[in-house]
This record gives sequence, structure tokens and C-alpha cells, in this order.
Amino acid sequence: MAPLNGIRVLDLTRLLPGPFASLVLADLGAQVDKLEDSGGGDYMRLTPPLVGSMSAGFHALNRGKRSLVLDLKKPEGVAAFKRLVKSYDVVFEQFRPGVLERLGCGHDALLAENPRLVVCALTGYGQQGPLAQRAGHDLNYLARSGLLGLMGPTEGAPQIPSFQLADVSGGLWSVVAILAALRERDQTGKGRFLDIGMIDSVIPFGTVVLSRLLGGELPARGNEILTGGIAPYNTYLTKDGESMSLGSLEPKFLMKFCQGAGIEVDMSALLPGPHQAALKQRFAEVFASRTRAAWEAFNEQHDCCLEPVLRPDELRADPHLSARGVFFDVETGDGVVGQFRTPVTPRDLEARPAPAQGEHTDAILAECGFSEEEIAALKSEGATR
Repeated sequence: MAPLNGIRVLDLTRLLPGPFASLVLADLGAQVDKLEDSGGGDYMRLTPPLVGSMSAGFHALNRGKRSLVLDLKKPEGVAAFKRLVKSYDVVFEQFRPGVLERLGCGHDALLAENPRLVVCALTGYGQQGPLAQRAGHDLNYLARSGLLGLMGPTEGAPQIPSFQLADVSGGLWSVVAILAALRERDQTGKGRFLDIGMIDSVIPFGTVVLSRLLGGELPARGNEILTGGIAPYNTYLTKDGESMSLGSLEPKFLMKFCQGAGIEVDMSALLPGPHQAALKQRFAEVFASRTRAAWEAFNEQHDCCLEPVLRPDELRADPHLSARGVFFDVETGDGVVGQFRTPVTPRDLEARPAPAQGEHTDAILAECGFSEEEIAALKSEGATR
């Protein structure tokens, strides 16, 4: 039996943060029903590239879920929504603070309808504070949290990350909070409201470097041990124009690397400072003398925390990622789409493809006690389709 078998989640989120969280819940066995508006629904559906009629990204984030359409801007849609929540364990939303309240179905109203309900609100800046109503995206949350300001290069503007840390971490912390609230409900019989801000969610990722700040010292952008400040923890170009990552932080790994590569260093190589410029130049010269394949063979021999920087097109063929089963395919009806597993996705998951918009509207409403006549009335009123 899947760990979350029997848990029902009504998911109002879209794009990346919330759908990633509900993907994890679905992989763990929860029944996730995606509530979409009667217009275009989740914007991610049509974000290129498409596989058939839907985005590959939407397929990856929404496998195993069902979809219903309900217009919460119509009184009939709100009334139906309040009735629906009586049949769910979790309502997960991603609107700006106050939006559901203005629609007549705020958090307190939902808990009044179902006192055992766990209501999780995932937003950029949280429910309170001077920025609560401000629009934002992943890059803005990283900037305001201080993490972006610690990324290199040391001069000029910080580098934009190639990944969405705040979006995914906000989703992950939502999963943690939801699971904790469900466990609490097992003991108390009562649900609760959860306020998850993506800006809060990223700060723990800076624990090591921010500990300097919390200890009374000012971190320097791009010059800390883990942010590019030392030669043994850095990236280098190889002879064939590829890249290697070196992470020889411990003395034993540094010595293994340097002895094998013919570099003379002492333990000051592990400390930031002006001497690092010459060390980085020396390391760069050494790396440029061999191909990436030669450096991979070098690490097989010396085991010194040295790994290739894989290109995106190499990921699915990588032997280790393949052995871990990180990637797999799902047949959608419109073609095969690639998927990724999270660390908690069961290896034997029988993944269902992402749903078409409103594909399960009638079935979900019927499960929650709506008669055929009531479903027909909602359709005639334009509250669903």
C-alpha cells in the first residue's frame, strides 16, 4: 500500500511550485484532483515544447492526477467548491493572500465547512508582511532572501541560477508541512491552516554561508569556500572545451588530487584569500591539459571528488542516473513523454499520464455527492464544463 493511500488533495495550484508539491503527494499515493478554471486552466499546459496537445513540463508535473473544471468567480462555482471540500483532506492553493477570501471561500470558511481539513497556502512572500501582496518569481525570492547576492562572479551582477530553487523548495516545504499537519490531525482530529512563503523556504539552503552572517561576519559574494572562493572547490574547462567540477574540500581529497595532477599546495589552498587567484590559474592550466574523459579516468583512479559537468543532452544516458532510475517514459495517448522521479517516487510506480483539462469533472463531482441534475445545472450556469 502506498504511504498516502486514502488521502485526498484538492489542488488549486498551477505552474511549478504547487504542482511539484502535489506531484510528490501523488507519487506517494494521495488522490490529487487538480481544480482548474473554465478558461485556459493551468498556464503550464501550453508551455513549449508540446507532446501532442500538452506541454512536456505539464506532463512531468501532473502525472497521476485528475482534473476538474470549476469557475470560482461564479457564485455557483464557489458553492460547489465549499461542498467539495467536505470530501477532501487537503486543499492546496497558490493565490495571492486574500484572493480566496474575496471570492467568498477564504481559509476560515473552508475550515468551517470541514474542520478536519488541512489548508496549505503557498505564496511568494507569505500571508503577512509588507510584501505579502507583491508579485514575484523565483529570481525575486532568491534576491530578496539574500542568496542571490552571495552568488558569483565577484564583480558585476550576480549570475542567474539555471534552476528554480525557490519554486521547488516552496513546494517541498509545503509537502513537509502538509504531512506534519495530517499527522497532527491523526492525534487531535482537527485540521489547520498552513502559510508557506517561498522567500522563507530558500533561506535554509544558505545555512553554511549565512552562518557567517549570523556569527557576526559579513560573507563576501563569490569568495566564500562554497561559492567560488577557493581553487579546490570550483569548475574548470578541459582540453576539449568541456568542464569538470572539483570539490576537494577535505585535506585527504585535496592531496589525492594535487599529487595525481602534479600540483604543489599546502593547506592554505582550502582558505579564501588573495593567494587563491594564482592557485585558480594553476588549477585552470592543469585542467586545460587533459580532456574531460581523461579527467573522468583520473577520478576513477584517485577518487578525489571530481565529476564531469554533464550537458543536458547527456543526462538520460548517464550510467549512474540510469541505474538510479531517475528518468522514465510515460505513454500519453499523444506520444511518449519523458518523466523524472523524485527521491521518494516508488520505483514500481505505475504512472498515469497528466489529465486533460476537466477530464474528470463529472466523476469527481459525482464522488462528492453531486447528482447528474446538479452537475448539469453547474454546466448550464457556466460554473463547470
